[in-house]
Amino acid sequence: MIIFDNVSKKYNNDYIALEKVSFAVNPNEFVSIVGPSGAGKTTLLRMLLAEDKPTEGKVFLHDTDIHTLSSKDINFVRRKIGAVFQDFRLLPNKNVYENIAFAMEAAGRSDEEIESDVPHVLELVDLTPKIWNFPRELSGGEKQRVAIARAIVNQPDIIIADEPTGNLDPVNTYDIVQIFKKINDLGTTVILTTHNKGVIDSIGRRVITMQDGKIIRDDKTGKYIL
Repeated sequence: MIIFDNVSKKYNNDYIALEKVSFAVNPNEFVSIVGPSGAGKTTLLRMLLAEDKPTEGKVFLHDTDIHTLSSKDINFVRRKIGAVFQDFRLLPNKNVYENIAFAMEAAGRSDEEIESDVPHVLELVDLTPKIWNFPRELSGGEKQRVAIARAIVNQPDIIIADEPTGNLDPVNTYDIVQIFKKINDLGTTVILTTHNKGVIDSIGRRVITMQDGKIIRDDKTGKYIL
């Protein structure tokens, strides 16, 4: 379970990015966090990844306050979280197989596991024919599929996706959303941020709406409402 307990974040003792944010995410839940730019969505994800610390409040993952952990223990926690971003963040000089294998190598996985698991996750995201292509040879939608495959290959408990369809056309956006729903159906918790109304309305799962660093709505089966 993920718990944000009265979390606030101020920068330079002036700008308030988050203000008294509290919510919980249950295992295997699919939660979309919506709101305009500057609402605090990305800051929330940075807190969960322990890339930033709350000014006030606590963030718990599996009953552990992650911001009290040592750097070594934080790295262990991060292995339980897969991350997908708007800008893909692929290694340009590595092909699809190597981009995904690199994530497994960083987690200490064996060559045998890599050879077995990379084709499996590429099949899951429907990208098997592109296994030896380089990022420059892929469309935006295909690059995001690689990024998703890389995020799930180490079998994390949680996937966080920060505006994952922001650079995609409507057709690719729909396909990417369906992949996230499939991942969730297989038992992985998904937390997705977006300001795309169509994405939210097509998911039909829980929606947390943010504005000015605060949660203003939390609907179990919501739509994009601002």
